Amino acid sequence: MEFKHISVLLNESVDALDIKSGGIYVDGTLGGGGHSYEILSRNNNISLVGIDRDAEALEAAGQRLAAFSDRVTAVKGNFADIKSILKTLNIDFIDGAVLDLGVSSYQLDNAQRGFSYMHDAPLDMRMDKSASKTAYEVVNIYTKEELSRIFFEYGEEKWSKRIAEFIVEKRKTAPIETTGELVDIIKAAVPARARQDGGHPAKRVFQAVRIEVNGELSMLEDALKSFVSVLKPGGRLAVITFHSWEDRIVKNTFKTLAQGCTCPKDFPVCVCGNKAEIKIVTKKPILPSEEERDSNSRSKSAKLRAAEKL
Repeated sequence: MEFKHISVLLNESVDALDIKSGGIYVDGTLGGGGHSYEILSRNNNISLVGIDRDAEALEAAGQRLAAFSDRVTAVKGNFADIKSILKTLNIDFIDGAVLDLGVSSYQLDNAQRGFSYMHDAPLDMRMDKSASKTAYEVVNIYTKEELSRIFFEYGEEKWSKRIAEFIVEKRKTAPIETTGELVDIIKAAVPARARQDGGHPAKRVFQAVRIEVNGELSMLEDALKSFVSVLKPGGRLAVITFHSWEDRIVKNTFKTLAQGCTCPKDFPVCVCGNKAEIKIVTKKPILPSEEERDSNSRSKSAKLRAAEKL
């Protein structure tokens, strides 16, 4: 299957990097190489490190970026490990980075990866196929309380408790092995009247399980701080989110890092010693244009935030 992925907010995110000649840039979510291609096309005197957990994505990106091969270093890894990755490459600081936190179209459309509720396949959902935790483990081993929590927190699913109850009851007779089985259970759990609007009834649960399998939110705050720590002064970090929890983490982390003195206002001098590390470039998130939303339905929930190292 061909690796396809339409990069969301492509020009907006690369514009936000304010690319400088001679700079080193990082695409922490390489995917099919869309953002990397645009970054490298902007200036012929920059280099790029592309990181992805998915070996198939790295292979596809390598083909797409072949014309820039002398300026690209591809790394199989997790962007949360940016400091150790750069250390291995003998790079101390970078001039900018982009993170696209969405799932690629290839991963969603490739039935065998188990990400999609539209195809029947083994419960998997691993971005890194060498990782041990799969969707099968989450669905079949997690307690009712754990399932309900992740469905509610990561999927904002209002029927989270009822769906968790149905899953636990169903797996008493036999393990739940496929995405199709999980979809059927969700449909049975969600009342018919609630299934009439809001899109596919399994959408939010599948999102929640995927986030849990890949640890997408648990590592995000620390990852953002790590990226800021390796930026040169004036370097920028651009982050594209697709989920309200992701966006909230990015927003709050940027706000914390942009905050200076935290002493009470009536203190005559600062005693906390806290100094701002960044300035926020996007006071409000940048959203896809109406044209992009119409041409790519998966862009509708996307938000872009950017910050600059002081």
